[in-house]
Amino acid sequence: MKHLILATILLASAASAETVVERYAPLAGTWKVDLRVALTDAPYVQPMVLTVAEDGSVTGSFYNSDILAGRVGRGQDRKCVAFRTTDGNGFYHSSACLVDGKMIGQTWSEGRNFVLPWTAER
Repeated sequence: MKHLILATILLASAASAETVVERYAPLAGTWKVDLRVALTDAPYVQPMVLTVAEDGSVTGSFYNSDILAGRVGRGQDRKCVAFRTTDGNGFYHSSACLVDGKMIGQTWSEGRNFVLPWTAER
């Protein structure tokens, strides 16, 4: 009887086990990033494509630059991504969290010395 109970528990946990790719699927895919400084400015949208691997790494592109290194993570009931890109002259460090179906993020340009908050939608 003990073996039957243990087998049932193990099967139930295996069936409900979620892979990293499944857990972070809401972050993956193509996004339209709104890079306006002020919401009253004319729209300025650039693409972001995110692919999440089973080890939690992120590849893809942002603002037409390849993601050089990236990771997903979660905390405080949010799923988030952070990654680094370059324009050939300096590094850009970006991070964002999914909030109500929208990405709320920011990018720090190390070489150009600015931080730009942004939002992204599907």
